[in-house]
Amino acid sequence: MEYVVYILFSEKLGRYYTGSTSDVKKRIKVHNQGGKKYTTKGIPWILIKTYNCASRSEAVRLERNPKKRGIKRYLDED
Repeated sequence: MEYVVYILFSEKLGRYYTGSTSDVKKRIKVHNQGGKKYTTKGIPWILIKTYNCASRSEAVRLERNPKKRGIKRYLDED
């Protein structure tokens, strides 16, 4: 099963959010409907970037990179 690491941006908060899923369209819909406590205040979230991964473990490892370095810095250097 293919997994996707995604980066979202909230203009309302001026913040980024990163996560991983097997269904990115469904996950963004959940975020934008207030289905996740952490992202509720930032609605609407805009999809900025996606990275395809072959497995969930690869996606989890890749998801850590922007979180460790700071998502904005990660995007600027990418």
